[in-house]
Amino acid sequence: MRRQYGVENCDVIYCVSMTRLLERAIEKVRELPAADQDTVAVAVLSMTEETPVALDDETRMAIREGLEQARRGEFVPDEEIDALWKHHGL
Repeated sequence: MRRQYGVENCDVIYCVSMTRLLERAIEKVRELPAADQDTVAVAVLSMTEETPVALDDETRMAIREGLEQARRGEFVPDEEIDALWKHHGL
């Protein structure tokens, strides 16, 4: 039975003390495809859990490549980042 706090048929109960900014972020994440939602979830959980989130080999390789690109000074142009934010309504 999923009844908590007097609420029936609800999978998730959010704390009423969540900040408005976090609420906005979650609203935006809900609009993303499932795979992107999972990516955001892993990032948030990795910042909030004492136990690190397990990363698969592909993710580890992508992180290593990103770090190497940063060391070489290879960054995405500001225009592409701006377009990404705009695409996601941020």
